[in-house]
Amino acid sequence: MDNKLAHHLLWERLRTGDKDAFFDLYSALYYPLVNFGIRVCADADTASEATDLVFTTIWEKHESLTRVDNVEAYLRTFLKRKLLRILERKRKINDALCNAGADGDWMEMSYEEFIVKVQSDELVKHQLKNALEKLTFRQKQLIHLKFFDGLSYEQIAEQSNQTIKTAYNTIYDALKILRKEFNS
Repeated sequence: MDNKLAHHLLWERLRTGDKDAFFDLYSALYYPLVNFGIRVCADADTASEATDLVFTTIWEKHESLTRVDNVEAYLRTFLKRKLLRILERKRKINDALCNAGADGDWMEMSYEEFIVKVQSDELVKHQLKNALEKLTFRQKQLIHLKFFDGLSYEQIAEQSNQTIKTAYNTIYDALKILRKEFNS
């Protein structure tokens, strides 16, 4: 069976909510789509992020998907549009951050100062919201306890039934994700 037909059959099963078909389609097309995305935007991380968003979207909307003859071509088009939106958003964020101060000033701030500065710019607020959506529920919870409620790591550990080290590592990982989002 040729790939085009196999992808079409998986797509049709996916449309009915078949998780196995979704994962099979994901396995078959993830790397070809990431490679296509790299050729479009010349950035592996962005291509991977956009490909993840494409697959997340098709699973979330599987009930409303239309019939597609060439699934790979359809997903490439979808990916290209997603990449263009991401690149445009990053350009706007970069412009806003450059306008907020000297190029590197915001990266030298403490996290608290950074949050205050972010609140003054609607575009950057939107970026922060998107970055926070990339965090797990637990990471969001601990970030809130640390930076909005002002709790110490000991208090956070006690309140979240974790060790101090786990609380610290969870917050550290969350901050790495947030910094990566604002640095890209």
